[in-house]
Parts: sequence; C-alpha cells; structure tokens
Amino acid sequence: MARVVCVHGIGQQHGGEHALHGAWHPALADGLSRHGAPPLRPEDLRCVFYGDLFRPPGRVLAAQDPPWDATDLDPYEAELLRELWAEAARTDPAVAPPDARTLARAPRSVQHALDALSRSRFFSGLATRALIADLKQVRAYLCDPQVRPLVQHRVAEAVTPDTRVVIGHSLGSVVAYEALCSHPEWPVRSLLTLGSPLGIRHLVFERLRATGEFKPGDWPGGISRWTNLADEGDVVALVKDLRPLFGPRVEGHLVHNGARAHDATRYLNTAEAGRAVAAGFALE
Repeated sequence: MARVVCVHGIGQQHGGEHALHGAWHPALADGLSRHGAPPLRPEDLRCVFYGDLFRPPGRVLAAQDPPWDATDLDPYEAELLRELWAEAARTDPAVAPPDARTLARAPRSVQHALDALSRSRFFSGLATRALIADLKQVRAYLCDPQVRPLVQHRVAEAVTPDTRVVIGHSLGSVVAYEALCSHPEWPVRSLLTLGSPLGIRHLVFERLRATGEFKPGDWPGGISRWTNLADEGDVVALVKDLRPLFGPRVEGHLVHNGARAHDATRYLNTAEAGRAVAAGFALE
C-alpha cells in the first residue's frame, strides 16, 4: 500500500508506470536524504500512469501520416503556445519576445512561436511535432470530456488508506489537484506540486473541474499542507507563486534544476521536495 502516489505530466505516452517508478523513487529518496529524513522504501511509492491514453493505436502499414505543423493547432493549443513563448522570452535571452504582430491569431504567428521556442534552452532538442503533441495532450485533458474521467479513475485506483502524500508534476499537478478536490474523504495529508501550470489564467485555472460544490482556487480536499516547487526557468510553471489564486496556505519555493528546468527527477531530489514529503508523513 503506497504512502506516496505520484502523477506524471505530458510527454509520457511512450513510458509506463514501472519505468516512472524506476526514475522517481531514487530521485525522491535522494530528496529525503538531502532533508535528513529516513529513506523511502520502493513499495511506499506508486506512480499513476495515464500516458497510454494519448498513444495512438497501432495500425496496418500504409502511407505515413504527415508530421504536425502550425496549421494543426486548434485555437486553445495556439493560445497556450503563445503563452509559453512569452514566458520563454522572459527567461531566455536567446528567444525573441512576441509583439502585437506575432501574437495575432493566425497560422503564421503560430509558426513564429514554434520557431522561437525551437531556439530556446527549455525546448532544446524537442521536435516541433513533439511540442505540438504535448500541447494536444493538455487540451485533451482540459477540454475533452471523455479524457478527464479516464485519468481521474486511475488516480482514484492508486490512492489507498495508507496514502498520505500525492505528488503531481506538470499536467499531473492539475490532475492531482482536481482528484483531491473531488475526494475530501481521502486520507491524503499533503500535496506536492512540481513545475505546475495551475496558475495559468483562462487556459488552465478557469478550466479546473471537480465534483461537488467546487470552484477553481478551492483548497484541495482534506489535506493539511500544499507545497509548490518551481524553477525560475521552467516555462510550464508560468506562474511561480500560486498563492494569489489558491490562497496563502500554499507554501512555495523556487529551486534550481539547471538546464533541465522542468525535469521531474530534478524537482524530486531537492531538499525542498524531501521536506514536503517528510512533513506529510509527520501529519499521520
């Protein structure tokens, strides 16, 4: 029975729960060590996996599908892309900032954004097709009414009477927040969010959904502690301080993850992550 349940973010469609566990468990164990807390047993951590929901099914060999390009983004995806571009330009001098002309809602402006982000440190090495695929995963979870229940069901299956801490990375922080808001009866005592897009207005915050008398910004369920970690260069964590939207009880920390600002394992192996998890155990 896992004491810690982890929820991954986008871009995991070719992974799996066991591979994630193999990377996340030692990283969090190192974070606990940095904090001076006892080690975490492998069986104490479970990774919720939902990336397969975004993996296209196999098919009979035929003509290859054309790669996605700027014309394949819908209005939501294009708007999210422009927000990421603006944040990348703020944190990376190699990225030219958008202006009124390049922010116009047209395929050419979307292509400008894709070209700019391809030159950024944050998206270095990520092909345009992969970036578009990631944007489509965010839209699918937040906008497709068939996807969210499937993901939420997997989280609900993972939480047990022994679970005290839920960790959400990237889009997984949105999934985790909504799950806790929907289940105040769960025994979870602490939420740890890493590289979270929860604070992005209009595109994420206003689209949050949960059961019951829920409204975006509500405290997530019956937890006692919420810690949010963000790297200054993490473009996905566009809003670093969640307190204006979710209240003063959110404990926020800026950490330094080096060149891989959004990497989940680099968040997990920090003393701040170890402190948050250990504090969740102490609330038992």
